[in-house]
Amino acid sequence: MIYNRYRFLGAGVALTSVALVSACGGNSAAGGDSGTGAIKIGVVAPLSGDSASAGTDIVNAAKLAAKEINKDGGLLGGRKVELVVVDDACDAQTGTAAMQKLMSQNVVAVAGGYCSGAAIAETVITDRRNVPFIADAQTNVQITDRGLKHVFRTIGRDDKQGEFAAKYLVESLKAENVAIIHDNTAYAKGLAEAARSSLGKLGGKDVFFDAITPGAKDFTSFLTKVKSTDPQAIYFTGYFADAGLLLKQARELGIKVPIIGGDATQDATVIKTAGSASEGFATTTAPLPSFISSAAGFVTAYKKEYNADAGPFAPYEYDAIKVIADAIGRAKSADSQKITDALHATKDYEGITGTINFEPNGDRKNAVYVTAVVKDSKFVPGKTLDASGAWVDAG
Repeated sequence: MIYNRYRFLGAGVALTSVALVSACGGNSAAGGDSGTGAIKIGVVAPLSGDSASAGTDIVNAAKLAAKEINKDGGLLGGRKVELVVVDDACDAQTGTAAMQKLMSQNVVAVAGGYCSGAAIAETVITDRRNVPFIADAQTNVQITDRGLKHVFRTIGRDDKQGEFAAKYLVESLKAENVAIIHDNTAYAKGLAEAARSSLGKLGGKDVFFDAITPGAKDFTSFLTKVKSTDPQAIYFTGYFADAGLLLKQARELGIKVPIIGGDATQDATVIKTAGSASEGFATTTAPLPSFISSAAGFVTAYKKEYNADAGPFAPYEYDAIKVIADAIGRAKSADSQKITDALHATKDYEGITGTINFEPNGDRKNAVYVTAVVKDSKFVPGKTLDASGAWVDAG
């Protein structure tokens, strides 16, 4: 069951020390802290490649959180927060190198990321150094199911999203025969398999289950095979860079059934690429910034700071930085292990995305999913499940 704890409205590695404060002095080992100067928090995001726009949004949210913390007096008696930003390009090998660079910079915690495949590799590095890592967007179950002790999430996970998607398809859309399309990445395949499993438990079935080639320019042949299975709905679990073209070409082929995307398709790029074909497209996603009343101040501040709308994972990164700061305050220390212990002890932290508590494995308790639907070229609230399991409006 997915319980509603949110308050809805009706390839090379780049390393950058964000210019919030001067660099921290001292030569403490990675995972430790010199006890003076700035407190360094690492931020990882894809700043190159197809997901760079999402990465920029995540970094911007982290900067906004750090700016507010420093404006309010910093941490531990006035120490400023310094963000150290690295580009993982949504790639495991690049991400591993990025984490090694962060460890050499003596960061006390890491927050961010976008692609699960990269995070699976990155969290091995941070866990070995006892440095806590909070994922803001990466939902693959392996991230928290491997017994690592220093990994957390402010977002949900794919088995729960897959369950939500299957229920939406069968119960809300009345679609029992579903074509499931992924792209063979860790995230997309994991979500597709979770949806497939839950679909079967609900009496539905996948009449098609296969992967596209990411970055392809013509999905016509692939979609012709999908169409031949006569699905009642299509669920695509890949990324937004492919979703728009896939959607556009599906409609051009005369595929008229509902097309649903996973949370990585939640991006305005899909609407720009698909044009009028995007009308009615829906996603299964964590609540968007504009859907959450408690995030209204953040949405306004982000717009003022960057002259752009906050993206879907921005508030979850903002909360990741803020809950790290909260843990540092409660631990009365910037030692990484003590921060980790404080994160595990987090109780009812009121973030802009709702109340945050962590399961023993670091997953967020009671993570929420909703559908967002394209209407008049904008994503608007669709449906969600209430505490009784009934479908209700998410707006």
